[in-house]
Amino acid sequence: MHITGQCHCGAIRFTADADPAKVFACHCADCQVISGGPFRAVVAIPADQVELQGSPKQYVKVAASGNRRVQAFCGDCGTQLFATEADVPKTLNIRLGCVNERAQLKPTVQVWQDSAMPWLPELAGVPAHSRGRDSPLV
Repeated sequence: MHITGQCHCGAIRFTADADPAKVFACHCADCQVISGGPFRAVVAIPADQVELQGSPKQYVKVAASGNRRVQAFCGDCGTQLFATEADVPKTLNIRLGCVNERAQLKPTVQVWQDSAMPWLPELAGVPAHSRGRDSPLV
C-alpha cells in the first residue's frame, strides 16, 4: 500500500510502500514517554523503500532490549517521525501518527505487553465525544 505523510508543520515529508501486515503497537516505557501516550503504533518499512524530503534531527537511545536506536523527529515542530538501527539503517519504523493513511493501518501485533497500561482494555467503555468536550457524546 502506498503511504504519504509529514510532520505537524510540514517541513519533513515522506512517501513509501508499506505492508499493512507490518504494523505493530509497542507498549514499552520508551515508546510511552517519547510518544506522550500509552503506546506507540508504527509501520516497519525497509529504509530503501522510503523517500524522505527534509532532514530530521536524530539522537541515539539505548532501548530496554539493549539495541541502539536512532529516534528521528522534526527539529521545528518536534513530531516523532521514525526509529531505525543506529549503525546501518535497514528498517524505518514510521510513526502512524504522521501517516496520512493511518486509519487503514491497523496493528497486527503488540509488543512489550508487560508494560501496557492496565486500563487500555476498558477504554472502549469510557464515554466519548464525537469531537471536543463540548460536542455530543457518541
